[in-house]
Amino acid sequence: MKAMYRGKEVDVWKVSRDSNQPDWVKQAFVKNYMRWVDNHVLILLAGLNPDTRANLKMGMTGSAGGGGFMGYYMYRNGYIGDYVDGTNHQVLSEKQFQKAYQLLSD
Repeated sequence: MKAMYRGKEVDVWKVSRDSNQPDWVKQAFVKNYMRWVDNHVLILLAGLNPDTRANLKMGMTGSAGGGGFMGYYMYRNGYIGDYVDGTNHQVLSEKQFQKAYQLLSD
C-alpha cells in the first residue's frame, strides 16, 4: 500500500496473515527480515529498507560488529492490524497510523 506521511509517499503494509503482501514484504519474509511468531510478526527494521545513512542514524549498523546490524531498536513486533512503514522503519498501531498517515491505495 501507499500512504502519505509528512508530505512524502511511503510504503506501508497492514499486518495480516491473509492480506495481499507488497513485494517488499514478500522479500522481507524470504530474507528472514520478517517472520511469524505465534500471532505477531517479528521485524528486523534495518533490513526493510537498507539505507545505511538512516540505519546509522538509528544506531542499527556499526563497524564494531563487522559492519552488520547491531544496536537497539532493531527488532519490533507487529501485531495483526498494525501497520509497518517500510520506508521509515516504523511499526504503528491503527490509531497511530490514522493520526499521522493518509492512505493513498490498497
